[in-house]
Amino acid sequence: PDPSRVAGVDLGIIHPYAVAGPGGQGLLISGRAIRAEHRQHLRDRKGRTRAAAARAPRPGERGSRRWRQHRRSARKVEARHARRVRQARHEAAKDVIAWAVEHKIGTLAVGDPRGVLDLNAGRRHNQRVRDWRVGHLISAVRDKAKAAGITVHLVDERGTSSTCPSCARRVPKPAGRSFSCPHCGQGGHRDLVAAASIAARGPGGGPIPATPHGAGITHRRAGAHLPGVCL
Repeated sequence: PDPSRVAGVDLGIIHPYAVAGPGGQGLLISGRAIRAEHRQHLRDRKGRTRAAAARAPRPGERGSRRWRQHRRSARKVEARHARRVRQARHEAAKDVIAWAVEHKIGTLAVGDPRGVLDLNAGRRHNQRVRDWRVGHLISAVRDKAKAAGITVHLVDERGTSSTCPSCARRVPKPAGRSFSCPHCGQGGHRDLVAAASIAARGPGGGPIPATPHGAGITHRRAGAHLPGVCL
């Protein structure tokens, strides 16, 4: 890896990793299978809770054999769900490092969005943020990058999705996945535009062109082992 070649990494929920590198190359890893696993697990957990409500042990019966069996079954399901999601995140981080090695990237500037974890944005969004586990995404890519000889730097990602990487001017944050700058006409995928802005904030990073739609973008999917996922 060449330390002078810098790529930016934007962390998200729909795309756990979006990477923009020099030369207009980009990597998008879809996390829709992980999100579906979280939703299905939440739905199943609510269903099991309702089904067990009538026969669940009363507070005075806690500690009995029936109570221990009830708790053992719940912990088993939670552990299986956690293993599935953890494996999918590690596979996504492995794809990022493999792409970086292929393009001789020596430095990764990773946007740190953990400042939004303390914001109260409503029950549904708070649940999505809790399932996101952004700290695990950062540690997974950092460990694999260290093994590959790639340096990782955390940078502030505030405003990167609403800043044009070409003219560095602020634009209204797009509601969808497409970014279009009204000042210079730069367009592309919103997450890759954010990754390009993050790369410019990293040490040794400079302005890199945003990856246009469909050109030079590598697509990967995390969670091929999850139930119901078809490649």
